[in-house]
Amino acid sequence: MRAWLAGYSSRQIFLASGAIAVAALAAVIIFWRHVTTQAAPSTAAAAVPVVVATAAQQDVPIYYDALGTVYALNTVAIRAQVNGQIISIDFRQGQDVQRGDVLARIDPAPYKAALDQAIAKKSEDEAQLIDDEKDLARFQTLVVRNAETQQDVDSQQAKVDTTKATIDADQAAIEAAQTQLDFATITAPIDGVVGFRQVDIGNVIHTTDAGPLTVLTQIKPCTVIFTLPQSDLGPVREAMLHGTVSVLALDQDGNQQLAEGKLLLINNQIDQSTSTIQLKAEFPNADERLWPGEFVHIRILITTRKDAVTIPAVALQRGPDGYFVWVITPNDTVEQRPIDARIVSEDLVIANKGLNAGEQVVVEGQTRLDNGTHVAIRASNPSPEAAAPRPDKS
Repeated sequence: MRAWLAGYSSRQIFLASGAIAVAALAAVIIFWRHVTTQAAPSTAAAAVPVVVATAAQQDVPIYYDALGTVYALNTVAIRAQVNGQIISIDFRQGQDVQRGDVLARIDPAPYKAALDQAIAKKSEDEAQLIDDEKDLARFQTLVVRNAETQQDVDSQQAKVDTTKATIDADQAAIEAAQTQLDFATITAPIDGVVGFRQVDIGNVIHTTDAGPLTVLTQIKPCTVIFTLPQSDLGPVREAMLHGTVSVLALDQDGNQQLAEGKLLLINNQIDQSTSTIQLKAEFPNADERLWPGEFVHIRILITTRKDAVTIPAVALQRGPDGYFVWVITPNDTVEQRPIDARIVSEDLVIANKGLNAGEQVVVEGQTRLDNGTHVAIRASNPSPEAAAPRPDKS
């Protein structure tokens, strides 16, 4: 190498070194441009795929949820009011009956005899009254002629009055005997459903028996008793001041509506041990979908938010400073935006502040996002029904 360089001057060597440096710089520039050109499409490929939903504006009903127990409006233990042998049972267990329907009959013979006796006693006393009144009339005629004393007239008047009083007592005895006879026919005091029969035909039933003949429950309408936290008392009372408060009864899972009724009353005191308040709702229950003793899920309509901005609940995120959502900006990036939110249900959230109707929020893919992240909006997974091919109508 030294022998080779020895043949060149210092100036020639300097020029050769400069040429090599320029060539190296040109190569670096060309390489940098190539890298930046290849990086542009990779930036686009790095956009995070997300699923979005559009904030809507709608009227949203606000409900309070609770668990309650169904109770019959009235429950009557059917008992005998007179003693005697049951000669007929006129109901089927589980039957719907109306007020006044005959449920059972007790042997009426002894009570019919007592009634006949009371009627006969009254007839006897009425005949005696006629005789006493005739004697009184004769005494009154004779006393005018001085053929009878006034004392005898007064005594006869007292006898007539006594007989009249006896007849009144006879009438009361007739009514009492008639009542006893009527009690021999046991009827339904209310509309309702008959339960199990506790006494069979042919047995002697007594007014002092421990168990009833059967139990009759009125389930149309019925009531539901439930509890709410003490903090909910104010809004519920406010709702009642504005009119009838609607109450929905759902199955225990809260998926299927069973009945719709109205709030009947709020209990007059708070349970201090649990800080809860009891409430009672009434349901028409015409289709008998509610049954006494059943546990149901209760939803009370407190108010309706007019023109509320709503988003799916899955869009709502919680951070150290409260709730926020990822909002799509016009240049296909996202921004983290804090909002004042109210969770209405497991599917719906009301954005009180921080979001406008029509803005798009991310509902899937939030874990990879940061402020300014580029996103690629993709469609949500279709439901099986939507993905199924439609029949050809041609």
